[in-house]
Amino acid sequence: MIDRGYIWRTTFVAVVLLSVWAGLAARLGFLHLGKNESLKNRVRNMRTVEEKILVGRGRILDRNGQLLALDLPVRTVCVDPLVVLSNGQAQAVSAQLARVLQLPPEQVYGRVNRPGRRYEPVARLVREEVAAEVARLRLPGVFFEPLTTRYYPHASAACHALGFSNKEGVGSAGIEQRWDSLLKGRPGLRQSERDGRRHEIYTRRTLEIEPQEGADIYLTLDLNIQHFVEKALDAAMTNFHPKAAWAIVEDVRTGAILAMASRPAYDLNEYNQTDADTRLNRAVGVNFEPGSVFKVGVVAAALNEGLISTNDLFDCENGMWFYAGRPLRDFHPYGTLDVTGILRKSSNIGAAKIAVMLGPERLYRYLKSYGLGAPTGIEVPGEETGILNPVARWAKVDITRIAMGHSIAVTALQMLNVLCCIGNDGFLMKTHLVRKVVDKDGVVLRENKPEALTRPITERTAALMRHMLAEVTREGGTGTRAAIAGYNVAGKTGTAEKIVDGRYVKNENVSSFMGMLPAERPEIGIIVVLDNPQPLRTGGVTAGPVFATIAEPVAHYLDIRPVDAAEMAYYDKILLGQP
Repeated sequence: MIDRGYIWRTTFVAVVLLSVWAGLAARLGFLHLGKNESLKNRVRNMRTVEEKILVGRGRILDRNGQLLALDLPVRTVCVDPLVVLSNGQAQAVSAQLARVLQLPPEQVYGRVNRPGRRYEPVARLVREEVAAEVARLRLPGVFFEPLTTRYYPHASAACHALGFSNKEGVGSAGIEQRWDSLLKGRPGLRQSERDGRRHEIYTRRTLEIEPQEGADIYLTLDLNIQHFVEKALDAAMTNFHPKAAWAIVEDVRTGAILAMASRPAYDLNEYNQTDADTRLNRAVGVNFEPGSVFKVGVVAAALNEGLISTNDLFDCENGMWFYAGRPLRDFHPYGTLDVTGILRKSSNIGAAKIAVMLGPERLYRYLKSYGLGAPTGIEVPGEETGILNPVARWAKVDITRIAMGHSIAVTALQMLNVLCCIGNDGFLMKTHLVRKVVDKDGVVLRENKPEALTRPITERTAALMRHMLAEVTREGGTGTRAAIAGYNVAGKTGTAEKIVDGRYVKNENVSSFMGMLPAERPEIGIIVVLDNPQPLRTGGVTAGPVFATIAEPVAHYLDIRPVDAAEMAYYDKILLGQP
């Protein structure tokens, strides 16, 4: 006999199932055929993905094509917690990722064990080889996002000139900052759809804008010369114990900067572990009273005006002279010196008397024509302008103090430019650190050519100055320790007392030496500045040897030959004013 209860229950279940299926069918029909724009938009938004196509930042290279900065491909290792947890493999996946990525297991598990989440980054900036090792494990729910990171293959080399790009890819110092708009390029854009496994459905791609890669920047820096400079500065920090040190090497004829370095330095790949003072580019970012190196500009101006000649004699008052009721002293007492002797011995009194002959207005005009009191326009941020007050603000005694490099402030680059002007037959060149900017197709977007800004002095004045400045590095001069075998070096020492709390402090100095070679036909100019060296303090015995340590290998590297007899005869004619 058939059990009526069984029939009733079976019928009830069948009716319920049919009702459910009918409801589902009706719902599906309603969703697909009805006016459900809001629901359709939700589904579309869940599937649609808008992705930026990251673009590589342009490279920075030295003048020989040596890489100084480039982007390296890296990966972000991500997990889909929903997939991992649904498979019950949270512990296993976390352990494997922690082992390969060398992360604490509890940290990785904290990322993986997030129910309902579809995206969690586990590790950023993972190297390609490590990401490949993770990929070989074929862990469910683990995927990768491509990224790039900035890399500086020479670590701290030229760190202050190069600067760095931060974690967001934004140039934040040096060349990286000033040229950020050209280096960073333009990212692309892609709109498409993904399936439930987060894989792109290529047939649903609706928009794709190709990225524009950043341009490459070729600098005038030479990595080898930069190495010579930095090695010499490191030795100076050890031997003379200054608070800081900086140096520049410039091509006299073109204004191209071949090296620019400061100490202390830092690793560009670890820029976030340094402070602002360490990151300061002192070669252009520090104003300082130059001291006696400044005398070259004053004497050149008076020579150019025809007020003095090289053998004119000046009474240096045995080391003490009063002007405007204020005493002026020499480091050593001297009696009568000619103009060459004033430079050779670095007499403050002699230089002051020459400046007084010029007068404030003429001296100020020459200083402006040398480019002092204004930025050079070098292509890095943070350049100081120096301090050159207008004549109306000069006290009567100031002209004698300016003559010896006090009551005025310069940057090392400004001061070197004055010397290179003398080396370049009186032409002041526009200094530059960038040689050219080239896009990815090889098109030159910008290129710097040698450019003369002014000509403050004549060729003959420049030749006379070089002849006299060569005496500074010979026996009896203050810069003998800057001499180099086989070359005549034209240079000048400088030692200036520092100002602390508005007063000059006798036991703190800024010591410097700037020089060029060969003296008769200069090709390179170099300036070295030491901030408060101890216990030796004068520029001749501290910065002078550092100059020689730089100049000698640079001269050999650039194959600078000494001047021969025929050339010497030519320069002698210039000195004598002969055609």
